[in-house]
Amino acid sequence: MWNESGNQWPMNIYSYYVGYNPPTSVNPIPRFPRIHNNAFLSPFTYIVGNVTIENNTYVGPFVSIRADEGTPFYVGSNSNLQDGVILHGLKNKYMEKDNKRYSIYIGNGVSCAHGSLIHGPSRIDDNVFIGFKAIVYNARVAEGCFISSGAVVTNGVELKPNSFVPPGANIDTQEKADRLSPVPKTEEEFAIEVQRVNQEFPASYSLYFGKSKCTCGLSC
Repeated sequence: MWNESGNQWPMNIYSYYVGYNPPTSVNPIPRFPRIHNNAFLSPFTYIVGNVTIENNTYVGPFVSIRADEGTPFYVGSNSNLQDGVILHGLKNKYMEKDNKRYSIYIGNGVSCAHGSLIHGPSRIDDNVFIGFKAIVYNARVAEGCFISSGAVVTNGVELKPNSFVPPGANIDTQEKADRLSPVPKTEEEFAIEVQRVNQEFPASYSLYFGKSKCTCGLSC
C-alpha cells in the first residue's frame, strides 16, 4: 500500500495469543480463557489458562495473564489492565470471594496502570486504582483503595476500604495497613477520570480494528 507521496505504508498486524495452559504436574488440566465478547484485547496480549474477563474490560498492549501455575484468575466488568500489566500466581495459594477460591480476583471498575504487577494470591475488590509499576502480592485490597505509583502491598495484609497507599510505600505489615489515611479527593477524582476514559476504549478500539480498514486496505 502506497501513500500519495509514493512512500510505502507500514503493514499493521493485529495479533494476540489466547490459549490453553500447558499441562504440568502443577496444573495438569488444560483450560481455555473465557473472555466476554465486549471485552477488548489489544495487540500483543498474552492470555493462557483458566482466566475469566468480563464485559467492557480493556486489556492493553503487552499485557501478560498467565494462569499456568496459580489458577483461576478473574477480572470483572469495566476494569482496565493497561500496557505491560502482569498477572501471575503461585500454585495452591488462594483468596476467597463469594465462597469461591481464586489465585487472582480483580473486581469491577478496577484500574491497573501501566507496568503494574498483580501476583496471586491476591484479591482486589471493586473500584480500586493501582498505580504505575505498583505491586500487589499476597494481599487483599478492599473497595475504593488507591495504591500509588511504585508502591508495594504484600505479606498477607488487608487494606481497609478507601485506603490510600502513598507513592513508593512498602505496606508489608497489618500495622502499616491499618495506619493508612483515606484516599485524598484529588486522587479519587484522578481514578474516576482514568476509569471514564478506559471504559470507552473497548467499544472504540473494537470498532477501529473490527470494522474499519487498515492502511493495507484490508478489513481487520
